[in-house]
Amino acid sequence: MDTLRSPGPNAGRRAFGGVAVALAALTLLAACGGSADTAGNGEGDEVGELRQITVARPNPSTVNMFNLCSAWGEGYFEEEGLEVSTEAVDGVGAVLQAVVAGQAEIGGASAGPVLLAREQATGPDQEPVLFYNQYAQSTYGLVVSEESGYEGPADLADTIVGVGTADGAEAFYARSILANAGLEEGVDYETLAVGDAGPALAGFERGDIQSYAASLVDMAVLDTQGFPLLEITPEEYIGYFGWGFSATQAYMDANPEVIEGFTRAIVRGTEFGIENKEAALEHCAELNPEEGANTELTDPLFDTTADRGFTPQDGGPWGVYPPESWEAWQETLIESGELEGPVDDLHEAYTNDYAELANE
Repeated sequence: MDTLRSPGPNAGRRAFGGVAVALAALTLLAACGGSADTAGNGEGDEVGELRQITVARPNPSTVNMFNLCSAWGEGYFEEEGLEVSTEAVDGVGAVLQAVVAGQAEIGGASAGPVLLAREQATGPDQEPVLFYNQYAQSTYGLVVSEESGYEGPADLADTIVGVGTADGAEAFYARSILANAGLEEGVDYETLAVGDAGPALAGFERGDIQSYAASLVDMAVLDTQGFPLLEITPEEYIGYFGWGFSATQAYMDANPEVIEGFTRAIVRGTEFGIENKEAALEHCAELNPEEGANTELTDPLFDTTADRGFTPQDGGPWGVYPPESWEAWQETLIESGELEGPVDDLHEAYTNDYAELANE
């Protein structure tokens, strides 16, 4: 459990499976969180009681959310009247379960799981909405061993593709790529949930998997382990936005000031981190000391996150979703069989209102 107590401004079907452990962990977090602190502003003046919120993230890394680390470490959340706690759960499916169940106010999610969750929702309290495009470019890639001889997705016929979790965003991503290459899951290839980079490495070495739908974190870890990778992700998929921050429509309607303040702090944290890499990494290390101690991992992961992840391809404002990217995601999800057809409310699955306001 990571509790981000600000030190002051200077300091689918598949999307809803296997989340009991995650919900139990978040229930424990809520029980242990305590009352909101009254914190100083760094100059000895008292400020009002802080609003406590929980952010569920789909993996343990903090470097891949260095803007959140910076918003905490530099006191931006506190300036917005927020005390933010964050909890890592097992994949995007678990994040959405936590958000819908009210165990987290905000969570990191991606297009495919969000659209499937909305398809199954019975009301606005169950409808997740993405309000900040954390990763303007893809956070995942389909990788193979450099020595495998595989050169593209079509070469993976009759193989086993490793994924972190069966209901994770990386699984949706891999299935979409392979469907576009003419391969059908269960017919032309199989998937195997192997976990993160450590188990994936063992899977490669044992021959359990021949490829892996890797996150940027996984790629960095495998590289530090001396396992040479070849990414075979088609170029057009690199531009697909990754996961972003979401909340339910009901929560956003009832608490717009929380979403507005959180988004403003995240934009400031992004800009600070881009300009102050070492300070941002120090903040992340405070929240995840184990990851922070591995500088061979954190340094390249930060660079990849900043360059390939956060930075919009068109040079646009931080956190804004291009509508055409949502159309592309929907088309890809239909082709892969994740969606039966176009959804009625695609434009309601996301909003740019908060990100545009934060960039002003």
